[in-house]
Amino acid sequence: AAHGRPSIVETYSVAAARTALEDGRVVICAGGTGSPLFTTDSAACLRGIELDVDAVVKATQVGGVYDKDPAKHKDAKRFDELTFDEVIERRLGVIDLTASTMCREHDMPVVVYALRQPGALSRIIHGSNVGTTIRTS
Repeated sequence: AAHGRPSIVETYSVAAARTALEDGRVVICAGGTGSPLFTTDSAACLRGIELDVDAVVKATQVGGVYDKDPAKHKDAKRFDELTFDEVIERRLGVIDLTASTMCREHDMPVVVYALRQPGALSRIIHGSNVGTTIRTS
């Protein structure tokens, strides 16, 4: 189970998070599930599916998903959009297999963007295409 840090945040509850969203508040899910078998990618996708959000947003060191490591290859090509099947088949490694499979099965898009890109998260929230969007089809 998820564990709260009372001095920082309350313990995660689907009901409380849904109520907060319905009240127009922002819900930030941080950390993992408390299970050693789930990565933070899987935890984020699980929470997104539980809360029926529009998309899971994943911040990385680079501006999206690339065909190869852009830190090692200057000719790396960034994808604007991909399907979960393409991510899995190409072994792009941007999110783990469990997270990819859960999102594909629940039609939950994932947006991957550069954490340090000024204003990127705000643009994503307002519907702009930033980084790479991974969809079911």
